[in-house]
Order: sequence, then C-alpha cells, then structure tokens
Amino acid sequence: MRLPDLEAWAIFACVVEHRSFSAAADAIGVSKATVSKAIARLEAHLGTSLFHRTSRKLTLTDSGKTLAEHAQRILAEAQCAEEAAHDTATQPAGLVRVAAPMTFGMTYLAPAIAEFLAANPAIQIDLNLSDARVDIVADGYDIALRIADLPDSSLRARRLCGIAVHCVASPAYLDAHGRPGHPAQLADHACLGYTNAPGGVWRFTGPGGEEAAVRPSGPLMTNSGDAMLPALRAGLGIARLPDFIVGDDLDSGTLETILAEWAPPAIALHLLTPPSPLRPARVEALIAFLAERFRHRGVSSR
Repeated sequence: MRLPDLEAWAIFACVVEHRSFSAAADAIGVSKATVSKAIARLEAHLGTSLFHRTSRKLTLTDSGKTLAEHAQRILAEAQCAEEAAHDTATQPAGLVRVAAPMTFGMTYLAPAIAEFLAANPAIQIDLNLSDARVDIVADGYDIALRIADLPDSSLRARRLCGIAVHCVASPAYLDAHGRPGHPAQLADHACLGYTNAPGGVWRFTGPGGEEAAVRPSGPLMTNSGDAMLPALRAGLGIARLPDFIVGDDLDSGTLETILAEWAPPAIALHLLTPPSPLRPARVEALIAFLAERFRHRGVSSR
C-alpha cells in the first residue's frame, strides 16, 4: 500500500493559504524549490493540475478548488495533533486568517481583535476586510464573519447575535415624495440598492403575517452600506440597512424609519469555518472569544 504524501498535501494547503509559492515557502521555512517540487509531486500523483500559473498570478484550478478543502483539513488535523502532543492548548500560538465585512470589521471586529491579541501575545491575526463574499476554503481563511440569512452550505456556521435592519430615508425626501405605508409603494420611490444582497428583492412580513416583496430601483447601486449614507442624507432615496450603519443617523434625526410595522427577513452575525470539526487551538481560542464578546454586546450603534 502506498502511503499518501502528507508533506505535499500540507505544502499545498500552505500555498492555498498564502496564495503564492514564495510566501508559502517563507511561512514554513523551506526553499521555493522545495514547495514547487512538492506541488509537482502531488500533481503527478493525482494526475491533475492544482494551479493556473502565470508570471503575475497564481489561481486554483477547478480540481485545486475541490482538493483545497481536503488539504486544509489534513493540515488542520495534523496541527491539532501536534498541539495536543505538546500540550499547547493552554498557550495557543500561530497565525489565524480572518475575513469580515468592511464597516462591521472597522467598527466592531477590529477593537475585539486588539483586545484578543493583548491577551494572547503568541497569536498573530491576518484580518481581511471586504464587503465581497470570500471563498473560505479556496482563499485559506480560518474564520469568516458574515451578516446575512445564510444559505445552505458545507461550511460550519455559528450564530453569534441578531442584527436589526431598518428601511430609512431623510425627512426631506419623505416630505417631498411621501411616506410609504405599504412595501408595494416602494416601486414608486427612488431606492438605493446593495449589490451584495442575493436576488435584489426586498421582502417584508407585515401585520397578521402578510408578506410583500418589491424589486427596488433608483439612482445608486453599491456593494457598501456606508457608501449609501451621503446619498440618503442628501435626500436622494430610500435604503434598507442594518442598525449599526444607520443607528446614529436615526438617533440624530438625519434619517427616519419607514414601514416600521413591516419586518424584513431576520439577519444575524454568523461565524463560519471550513467543514472540518478539527481546528488548531489558536482558532478555537479566537472563536470562543468572539462568540462570548458578541453574545453579550451584540452589534448596534446604540
């Protein structure tokens, strides 16, 4: 029986995580040639290419995307075994890669990360903030935080806390164009759209369980909730945004809530990890910290 080339699988996982042969080599303390030979050895054994290589970019092939999850599971399980053997669970160490939405990350996650690092000096965190949805497995992240109603997925998800969503506009806009009393009336209004929302349809549940849906249109489409605020304050339309983005404007009266009796679908802050239940102690430590912090403090600007 031929044993699997575990070293090559682990190196493949490192290349996926660091997105280059050179960075992976630096991270694990070997030469770039060693990394290249390990990947070539694994590709030859599997009979498929794992990467598209150009002079400027390294991307996973379809086969590479499929196998990256297995490689990262192999590496994570080996790291867990070594940590258990060396009894490092009480002193976790190493790198944790985290992805999170931009506004939430700047306002809530960054302070939490600073507090965590102060208490865990042997851990390093690579924090990527973007409103674009990342592929956790293919991009090599240990943790991703998402604010959404999650679709079914092979990823492991943990709900941390609920997040309130408001339909809002400026008083000037509403004085000029009227205050909608039913979601169907939004079709006659200028609405600001969030391009990362699936489907582009606003759904509501009203009094007595009545359901309504509308496909809004208007002068601005953007993948950033923060980018809508200047247009909202200028009276250019209506938007549907989470409390942590519009809460201060609601408190000051710059914006006001409309359709208060019509609830949008519930959303929450979720913590996602790759499918394997085995994770290094450093990842488990950060998961436990974030779960406790957001369970007690939630996510709100008020």
